[in-house]
Amino acid sequence: MDRGTEMGTAHGRAGGNGVAAGRIPLAVVVVDREGLVSHWSRGARRLFGAARDEAVGRPAVDLLPVSGALPDDDETAPYGAYSAYDGLGPDLESSLDGRLSYPAAGRARLSAPDSARIDVLWWAYPLVGPGPERLLVLAADAAGLRHEDTGAGPAVERIAPGFALHTDFPGAEELARRLPEILPSMSVGESARIVSQVLELGYPVLEFSQNDRVPVTPDWGVPRRAERKARQERAAAAAAAGAPLPQGEADEVENLEYAAVRERLEFLNEVSGRIGTSLDLSRTIVEVSRAVVPRFTDVAGTYLREQVVAGEGFPEGVPDTTTMWHRVALEHTDEPGRWDDVVPVGEAMPFPAHTPFFQCMTTGDPVLVPRISEQMGHMIAAQFEKRDIRPLITGRSMLVVPLKARNVVLGFMILLRHPERVEFNDMDRVTGAELAARAGLVLDNARMYTYQESVADTLQDSMLPHIAPRMAGCDIATRYLPGTLLGRVGGDWFDSVKLPGSRTALVVGDVMGHGLNSAAMMGQLRTAVQTMAALDLPPAQLLRNLDDLAQRLGEHYLATCLYAVYDPIKSELQMANAGHIPPVLVRAEGGRSDLLDLPTGAPIGVGGVPFESVRVQVAPGDRLVMCTDGLVEVRGEDIGVGLATLCESAAHPAASMDDACDTIIRALNTRGGRKDDVALLMARLNGIEPEDVARWRIGHDRTEVARARAAVREQLHAWGLNSLVDPTELMVSELVTNAVRHSHSRPIELRLVRGETLLCEVDDDDHTLPTLLSVRRLDEFGRGMHVVSTLAREWGTSRTSSGKTVWFELTLPRR
Repeated sequence: MDRGTEMGTAHGRAGGNGVAAGRIPLAVVVVDREGLVSHWSRGARRLFGAARDEAVGRPAVDLLPVSGALPDDDETAPYGAYSAYDGLGPDLESSLDGRLSYPAAGRARLSAPDSARIDVLWWAYPLVGPGPERLLVLAADAAGLRHEDTGAGPAVERIAPGFALHTDFPGAEELARRLPEILPSMSVGESARIVSQVLELGYPVLEFSQNDRVPVTPDWGVPRRAERKARQERAAAAAAAGAPLPQGEADEVENLEYAAVRERLEFLNEVSGRIGTSLDLSRTIVEVSRAVVPRFTDVAGTYLREQVVAGEGFPEGVPDTTTMWHRVALEHTDEPGRWDDVVPVGEAMPFPAHTPFFQCMTTGDPVLVPRISEQMGHMIAAQFEKRDIRPLITGRSMLVVPLKARNVVLGFMILLRHPERVEFNDMDRVTGAELAARAGLVLDNARMYTYQESVADTLQDSMLPHIAPRMAGCDIATRYLPGTLLGRVGGDWFDSVKLPGSRTALVVGDVMGHGLNSAAMMGQLRTAVQTMAALDLPPAQLLRNLDDLAQRLGEHYLATCLYAVYDPIKSELQMANAGHIPPVLVRAEGGRSDLLDLPTGAPIGVGGVPFESVRVQVAPGDRLVMCTDGLVEVRGEDIGVGLATLCESAAHPAASMDDACDTIIRALNTRGGRKDDVALLMARLNGIEPEDVARWRIGHDRTEVARARAAVREQLHAWGLNSLVDPTELMVSELVTNAVRHSHSRPIELRLVRGETLLCEVDDDDHTLPTLLSVRRLDEFGRGMHVVSTLAREWGTSRTSSGKTVWFELTLPRR
C-alpha cells in the first residue's frame, strides 16, 4: 500500500451489517504550557486550513473549534470563525486552557472560507512529565465516517485514534496496537515517549470498526455525563408523571445507559488487569492507586490498618476512633510536590467519628460527598493540626471506598476529583465499590502472602542459631539464604557448640526437601546434634547416633551432615561426613584452597552405614568453609563447576570474615537457576599458642587444693592478670575441692587458657554433673557453685567420655 492510499479513506472490510470499516486521517496538534501551538501536522493543515508556519506559536484557542465565535471581521483568523456544536466545544476550550487534567473527547463544527461547515471529532490528552508539552489534541473530519451514497453516519461500535500499519517508522505496528490503550490514562513517564513517536510517525489515522473491539476511553459517541444525566432526569420525571418519553428519546436514553455501563465494565476489566501482578504488598498498593488516576479520579489516597502494614495477620473487630491508619500511597494529577508536605506517605493517624472516612470504615460501604463544602473542609482539616489541607480538598467531589476482605475492612481509598470535573454520582459509587472489592481481594492476597512469609522467616530465624563471632581459638561468620522458588522455609542449618578443652564443634546440615516438615525435621536434628556434641562424642559416633535417631523419627526424611571438631591447642580438625559436599580449607600460607578429601558416607536416615573420622592438621590463620549444596548446585550444570567456583572465591583475599562470606555469595549466587536454600559457615582457625595454655594434674588428696590455688596465682601473675587473681583463685578452689571429693581414680586435670577470655576447666572421672541448688544459711554443702555463678562471666558443665568437665570464664582486663 502506498502512502497516498494509506492517507485516504480505506473501505476494505465489511461489517456484519454492511457498514464498512477503515481509516481516515487525523490532525495532530501539540499545545505547550503557555497555550501556544508547538506542533501542527499536515493533517491539521488539511482539516483546519492553516499552514504550519502560520499555526506554530499562536494561541491554540484561536486555531481550534472551541466555544464562542471569533468576530467575522477579525483578520487574524485565517480561515473564518468557529462555533460550538451540541454544547461539546467547551470541554476542548477547558483542555486548551489547562483547566482539564483528564482525557476528554467531543464534537465541534467549524466554518472555513468557501466551504461548508465541517463536523469535527476531537480527543484531548493531557501530557504529564518533563518538557514544555502540555496537551495532545487529535481531530478528524466526521464526514469520512458517512456513507457516500446516503450521507448517513455508520452505526459503528467504537471509533478510536490509531496509526497506519504500513509506514516506514520502525515499530509502527506495535504502536498502532498499543497507543489506543495507553493514551487514555497518559501515565507519567509515557507521555514524552508517546508524543515523540506521534510526531515522528507523521501518518496518524482514525480507525473505525463495526465489529472489531477497539479499546479507547472516552467514547466520542457517548455525550458528556451532564447531558446524559439531564436526559436520565427527564426520563425519571416523565415516569413519575406517568407520561412516556417519545420513542426516539427513550431508545436514546436506553442506549446511553447501555454505553455508560459498558464503559464502566471496560474500566473495571482494565483495572483488574493492572493490579495484582505480584504478591508484594507494597507493589500491590501502588498498582491499586495508580490504576484509578487519572481516568476515574484525580487524587487517590490509600490507607491501611496498622496490623496489615505491620504484617501481624488478619485484623479483627470493627475499627474505632483509636484505630491507626497508615497512608501507604498517594497518586494525583496536581503539580509535583503539592500534596507531599501536607499528607506525606507513611504517616499514621486515627480518624474521628462523624467524618466520611469513619463512616466508611465502620459500615464497610462507600461514602459519596458530591462537593466538599467549606464547613466540611474545615472539619477534615482540623485533624491535621497545623497543616492546612482545605485548599487541596474544598470544592472537590469525594468518594470514599472501603478495601474489604472476608467482610473485614483492611483499609479505604479517598478519591477526589477536581472542582471543574463532573461530580461523582451514584453510578460512580457502584463502580468505586466494585473497584474496591477487587482491590481489597488483591490486597488481602498480598497481605496473606506477606504474613505467611513473615511467619516463615520467623520460624526459620528461630531455628537457626545466633552464633557468637568468636569462640576459643577461632572466628566464625555465617550466612543463610532462603530458597528462591520452592518456599522460604527449608531444612538447611549451621551451628557451633563449645566443647571442653577449648574446642569448638562446627556443623552444617541439610534436610532434603522444603517446607515446614523439612524445617521441623531440621530443628529436631539440630537439637540432637547440640545434645550429643555436649557429650563430647567423637564425630563418627555422633553421626552414627544421629542416623539412629532419624530412623526412629520416620522413614520419609533424609539429611546430609558435616561435623567437625576444632582443637585450637593441637591445631587439629577431626571431621566426619554423612553424604554432604566436602568442605574447603584455605591455607593462610600461600592462599591455596582445596576440597578436603573425606569419606563421603551415606546421608542421615539411610541406616546401617558406617561413618569414619578423619584428622586434618591446620595452621593458625587457615580458614574452613562449610556450606550446603544449594550454594554450588545449579540445575543443568555439573556440581563440579560450582565446587571449583567455591574454591576460587573462598581463596579470594578479604578484609574481614563477613567480607569473605559476601565474596563467596556474590560469586555463586549470581548464577541463574538457584532454587534451594543455602547455609554457609566459615571459621578462621586462629589457634591458641602454647604459652597461652597452662595445665596441671591434681591428686585426690585435699592438700592438692592449696597447691592448685598457688599454681593459678603464680600463672596469672606471669600473664600480667593480677586483677583476676583473687576471683580465679577462689573459684578454682571450689571446683578442685568438688573434684577431689567426688572423683575416683583418674587424676584431676586443671587448665587455664588465655584467649579472648580467661577460661578455667577442671576435668575428673565422675559422671555426675554439679547443679546450682538453693542454699540456706546453715547448709554445709552447695555453696561452691553459688560462688562460681556469682563471680564468673559464664560457667557450665559437660559430660565427657571419661567423666565431666566444669568450666568458667572471666573477662580479661583492658590493655
